[in-house]
Amino acid sequence: MPQTHLYILTGASRGMGLAMAQQLLKSGNTLICIARSANVDLTTEARASGVTIEQWQQDLSEGEHAAHKLQSWLEARGPQVFASATLINNAGVIPRIAPLSHSDAADLANALRVGLEAPMQLTAAFLGATDAWTVPRKVLNISSGLGRRAMASQAAYCAAKAGMDHFTRCVALDEAIKPHGAKVCSLAPGVIDTDMQEQLRGAAPEAFPDQQNFANLKSGGQLTSPADAAARVLAWLDRADFGTNPVADVRDA
Repeated sequence: MPQTHLYILTGASRGMGLAMAQQLLKSGNTLICIARSANVDLTTEARASGVTIEQWQQDLSEGEHAAHKLQSWLEARGPQVFASATLINNAGVIPRIAPLSHSDAADLANALRVGLEAPMQLTAAFLGATDAWTVPRKVLNISSGLGRRAMASQAAYCAAKAGMDHFTRCVALDEAIKPHGAKVCSLAPGVIDTDMQEQLRGAAPEAFPDQQNFANLKSGGQLTSPADAAARVLAWLDRADFGTNPVADVRDA
């Protein structure tokens, strides 16, 4: 029986994505990282750990290309190679922080493509290529509390995450009727000390009414480190009941 566990992770070059990649560098894992840029240190760490890693440099605003590559890669290997297969859609961007009336069309399109379109395309490719596999398969979508709570000047990001939550619910229904269907979950990881948080608390207050709230999270020590957040997310992924609730929060019991 194969003992190699496959993980495909987007947005792995920095922040929580990088922390997840580092924590997945364990013997017996194969890691595919998809991001705009490769992380040299990650390759070095993987070599030292004896872990197989590939870093695909891909702008996920062109998710179709990544999806085709992933489908071809999976089909070329087949179910006999891996003991399990997991896709983690982590990449996301926030457009310029402003009311929708002051937003740029191209900026909005990029945020929706990276945050919603690419995860759907990659999920479709992953599930399609592995549909006949009988090994455990999982899809973990990294969502946000902002997909469940509206916020001024964040329409595109909120919409992308709300869409991620709802398409995950739909996929869960699809997979539930299959004999070896995948387990899927859209998980909010809590508030994390990342570049995105820095963007939010550094926004102009007149353009972003919640700016002070985000500044208070930092000054009040309420932000989770990327490493701690990654550990909590990966622990959720390993739960025996993963996928029972297709939309969840790491702070749930």
